[in-house]
Amino acid sequence: MVPTDVGGEDAVRALARAAVERFGRIDVWVNNALVLSYGTFEQTPSEVFRQVVQTNLFGQTHGARAVLPRFRAQGAGVLVNVASLYGRMGSPYLSPYVTSKFGLVGFSEVLRQELRGSDGIAVCTVLPGSFDTPIYRQAVNYTGREAGPVPPVGDPVRVAAAIVGTVERPRREIVVGRTHQAVSWAHTVLPWLYDRAVGPVMEQVALRGGRAPAGPGTVFAPRPGDDAVSGGWRQARRRLLVRAAVVVGAAAARVAVWRSTTGGRQW
Repeated sequence: MVPTDVGGEDAVRALARAAVERFGRIDVWVNNALVLSYGTFEQTPSEVFRQVVQTNLFGQTHGARAVLPRFRAQGAGVLVNVASLYGRMGSPYLSPYVTSKFGLVGFSEVLRQELRGSDGIAVCTVLPGSFDTPIYRQAVNYTGREAGPVPPVGDPVRVAAAIVGTVERPRREIVVGRTHQAVSWAHTVLPWLYDRAVGPVMEQVALRGGRAPAGPGTVFAPRPGDDAVSGGWRQARRRLLVRAAVVVGAAAARVAVWRSTTGGRQW
């Protein structure tokens, strides 16, 4: 293990050198470090917005800069960028996170285009939905309300398995979770409905529970001992899923009424 701040390009290059010194080569590089911030864009301080993007987007570009020369020298290698479904669709209260993930999906696409002639090098993008990790409690939170994942909440082992699977059989992009794939499809086919439903879902499902004071989270520094795999969110997933379904149904009904009274005009 080589503790590394991915926000520093020199530190990431040193990590790559240490791996080569220890093992002689690098076959697979997984960019997976990320941090999270809750709050409207106007609530989120500039330094927090910048740091989220620095870790989630620039951290992965630093990884690519460190490893691609190794892959070229070897003639082979797999780079896995772990993005998110929020790299395809937006969500209120998550502006820096969504910005970083949209950027990462585009960055990965550009790398694939530029490496088209390098047959032995693959760039894969993994897009998880909601999974049971501690990141939601580690987030900076300016909403004043306890935040959590939008159900259904999956087992993080599935994401790990997807990463291993895309290494063994490289694919351009993979969305983890059937329900999450359906959400992505709905966003593509019915973007106007998604735009009207996502706000109520976030407010009634993701920002749930009691009041939560604003805290520093792990955006600028890790918290010792706060490195568990699971966040304990799956225990209440059925209740949350029912609640989410009710909210989405209510939002869809409101949209249907709106469309009937406005003659179907869309903005």
